[in-house]
Amino acid sequence: MSSASVQIEQEIKHKRKGDLIFPTDFRGIGTEGAIKMALTRLNKEGIIQRLGHGIYLLPKTDPVFGKISPAPEEIANAIAKRDKIKIKPAGAYALHKLGLTTQVPTKLVYLTNGPSKEIKIGKTTIKFKATTQKKLAMQGKYSSLIVQALGELGVENIDTNTEKRLKELLLLEDPKILKEDLKLATGKINDYLIKLI
Repeated sequence: MSSASVQIEQEIKHKRKGDLIFPTDFRGIGTEGAIKMALTRLNKEGIIQRLGHGIYLLPKTDPVFGKISPAPEEIANAIAKRDKIKIKPAGAYALHKLGLTTQVPTKLVYLTNGPSKEIKIGKTTIKFKATTQKKLAMQGKYSSLIVQALGELGVENIDTNTEKRLKELLLLEDPKILKEDLKLATGKINDYLIKLI
């Protein structure tokens, strides 16, 4: 076994169960090839579990539920942290986060200032969609998601129940932040939300 392989195994032993592991975590220890070989071996031995291309997990086991896998959202956030990029939920996933749909999307779409890419984790797909700085500049916990969701749905397709829920969420938002976020929305979305509140 190479010294890089031994060192990688030692580093993994010091991680917490449930931690996500990326090949880039071990840069500087060995070559790309050596890192890949070490992770492949540890996966075969059951020490780590391969979740998707270049994404591994130090398995965590619950006495009742068995193996616990991280939520796709955790994986997306870990990738964003690794790549030093910003991400924001978009589309159907933004609707789900707002509680405007009970349907859990099998494709989690995030807007990003990084490159566009898709990552498959089991039956779920995480999609990073490159966007403008303007769309990522929104700060509101609710308003940024509402603007993304309305961009996906179209303001003309909002039913009265959804409208009521949007109004409730907007009232929870910090008015200063909401005002700033509205400056970044399209004219159509701005007009719709102003009428709503």
